[in-house]
Amino acid sequence: MQSQNEYLRQWKRKFKDYINLLMVRETPPLDRLCEVCKKDGVYKCHRCFNEPLFCTECCRTQHQRHPFHRISQWTGSFFQETSLMKVGLHIHLAHDGTPCPSSTEYSSDLFEWSDTDEHIDHNDYPEGTSIPLVADSDHPATTIVDKSGVHSVSIWYCHCPRALNTDMQLFQAGLFPASFTRPKTAFTFSVLDDFLLDNLECGTSAMNYYSKIRRLTSSIFPLMVPDRYRELMRTARQWRQCKLYKWHGFAHKNDEPKTGDLALFCPACPQPGINLDRSTGMATQPDDTPSWLFTRTLVMDGNFKAEHLHPVNPSDEVSLIDGLAFMVGDERYKSHLAVAQDCVQKSDCNNHHAVNQANASRQKLEATGIGGCACARHGCFVPHSMVDFQKGERQMNMDYALSQALNYNTDGISRAITFYDINCQYNKFLKDRIASSMYLSIPIGMDIIPGIGLWHVHGHQDSCYVRYASNFIHGTGRIDGEIMETLWASLNIISPSARGMGTPHRKEVLDYQMNDSNFMKMIRITKFLCRKFKEAVQGAAESTLSFQNLNETVQPAMVILWEAEEAVAQANRLEDPTAMDIYEVRLEKGKCQILLLLIRS
Repeated sequence: MQSQNEYLRQWKRKFKDYINLLMVRETPPLDRLCEVCKKDGVYKCHRCFNEPLFCTECCRTQHQRHPFHRISQWTGSFFQETSLMKVGLHIHLAHDGTPCPSSTEYSSDLFEWSDTDEHIDHNDYPEGTSIPLVADSDHPATTIVDKSGVHSVSIWYCHCPRALNTDMQLFQAGLFPASFTRPKTAFTFSVLDDFLLDNLECGTSAMNYYSKIRRLTSSIFPLMVPDRYRELMRTARQWRQCKLYKWHGFAHKNDEPKTGDLALFCPACPQPGINLDRSTGMATQPDDTPSWLFTRTLVMDGNFKAEHLHPVNPSDEVSLIDGLAFMVGDERYKSHLAVAQDCVQKSDCNNHHAVNQANASRQKLEATGIGGCACARHGCFVPHSMVDFQKGERQMNMDYALSQALNYNTDGISRAITFYDINCQYNKFLKDRIASSMYLSIPIGMDIIPGIGLWHVHGHQDSCYVRYASNFIHGTGRIDGEIMETLWASLNIISPSARGMGTPHRKEVLDYQMNDSNFMKMIRITKFLCRKFKEAVQGAAESTLSFQNLNETVQPAMVILWEAEEAVAQANRLEDPTAMDIYEVRLEKGKCQILLLLIRS
């Protein structure tokens, strides 16, 4: 197999041949014939394969179904950019692309636009410059934004008695209107999909994306291309809502989604009614049923890179999916914060930043970060459990996030394991805080077992290791409790662009990013679980053999004593974490060492 450098060495020898062919493609063939009718070809399409030449009539007919291709016209010495509208291309809505029989003249579509162009001073540009979307004044055009650039298109609407409104006719044709009464601008579905995917994968902001579209339209004079940046931001929000409703089954029925209904969750974690039979609860299971089958394992964490500035006009903001995905509903969360006691708890463990500096705040920020819960085993965000921080990572914020996570589709689940960096302090009075709040609750009968991630636990006092490390919690298996640290990476890509958005817009962007993160986990989870299963089988066999060898060297009476002590410790750990101290290493000085010390004294 050749290395990348070897390919580059070959490229250096072939470079001249390639660059010559590139220049040949810029010139028309000697006969310059139309690809279809063999007449004089004057138009080159840059989007059709191999950039064929067309005559005027063939260019118009061949692009009836491809109205957003970019073409150039041969001037006698070079190809100059032009538009399909100038060759007489019209888009007829409804009637299968044919003219509406009720339309007698084009002037019937003339009206005052509701989304007008900005004013461009053409005196700022060299004389004779031409932008393809500048059309003749006698033929008003609609501005269409596509992946290939910004186009001026002649659109003929249907005027039949039962025809849809103009905005709905555009939408039916795959064009998202920028306004609803007299639309002059529309975005193709493909450009909206492309922007949302760019935003997910690359963190591309709407401003940078539209700047790219303007340069695709005119690489020399991009500022002469109409500015539709604000319209792109607005329609992208609307398109996100449409996609989420469609994906989650609410597009074809009248039922309104409830909290968390527009979000995906982990397919492998126990969810009654999805991968767990609602009719079988823990009480009806045989005694040999593994406890982890009915245990929800969660990890909690905060992210201080997802900041948010104070909005300019918060009273005028409009939310499209408030509380329906991952970010919690605004009204109830604010009501909880208004009555929750802001108690600064002094840590009696090591000096933890999240505890002792929980009230850190910055005046210009509405939110200093976000926090929430994810499944600790597979790394999927829990729907409707992500909250904003106002003054750092306070207990009142994480209480609300945990309460929402524990109540998300947990009917019949009676055990939850929670990993949190500071659980040795956070869990002390958790039940008291929940009992005293009308906005917090946990499912009746659910036991909450606190844990600390295997990386963070070593920053605690030594006693925290045996009390909270996952190695000493039954049913956790091989889990480090730190997976949420990896989930913030994808959110941090788009956090800078979301910092100055309106509050609802920012939450929708974060919701969409977290939903995509869970989706990518879902489509990869089969391969992930197969690999983990093979590792677990091999590891279990090795551990079993090592344990058997160790067990054979210990006196049977001692084994019985240890098993009894372990049973008592596991039974009492919820009420008294110090019960787990039996796992601490016990060192006793040998008799020879004691005798040596006596002799020396």
